[in-house]
Amino acid sequence: MDPAAHRQLSSTAYTRKIATLTGWLMAVTFVASIPAYFVFYAPLRDHPGSITGSGSDPTASVALGAVLELVVIIANVGTAVVPYAIFKRYSESLALGYVAARLVEAMFIAIGIVSVLTFVFLRQEGTAGTDAALGQVFVAIYDRAFLIGPGFFAGVANGMVLGYLMYRSGLVPRRMAMLGLVGGPLIAASGIAVMFDVIGRGGAVQGIATIPEFCWELSFAIYLIVKGFRPSPLLAELDREHLTGAAGS
Repeated sequence: MDPAAHRQLSSTAYTRKIATLTGWLMAVTFVASIPAYFVFYAPLRDHPGSITGSGSDPTASVALGAVLELVVIIANVGTAVVPYAIFKRYSESLALGYVAARLVEAMFIAIGIVSVLTFVFLRQEGTAGTDAALGQVFVAIYDRAFLIGPGFFAGVANGMVLGYLMYRSGLVPRRMAMLGLVGGPLIAASGIAVMFDVIGRGGAVQGIATIPEFCWELSFAIYLIVKGFRPSPLLAELDREHLTGAAGS
């Protein structure tokens, strides 16, 4: 391979690796978050009275769910930090906003993890005065943290901020980015509506409102894994800078 071709391949590989890693991190947020909420936390959410020691022990299930949500936190932050060098070329304020929104979302996920682990701890210790009402309190804390984090800030971060950034930059097809611009406000609004009991949680309205955001995040992940970011002059400039820095080191 001649030197010019090698430089071109190395340049392309850099931005391609960033895109691929970002796509896989986004995919991990799906793979890890869905079973954590719907499967591993189900015994705790369905039977908050088990904090008194009654019924089956949810410890193992909750522990698996907590581990998966820790993975979700890492992946969430990674989806903003890994492509930051690319995103800031188009808008540093939007790139920083995306990182900040993902960090806030991760913080509320962490609050949820603390609440379910505290639930399990009190059950195991048989703490005096523990009753079913206290179990409901910890489940309520988890539910509210979930509504504010993945239920609201995910729409702000992935839908509004990332969707607008991708639409503006053209790094992915603009029609695809429009799913985020539509889905972000919908999922954020539905999260607020559930929070204040305007609509039922897990009902048809919330389910329909979630569809555009779900399709946006999934298509974004698949597109980056399969194709990477679309070529652009700013990406080419970043490639050249990376190649020059690598050659000089």
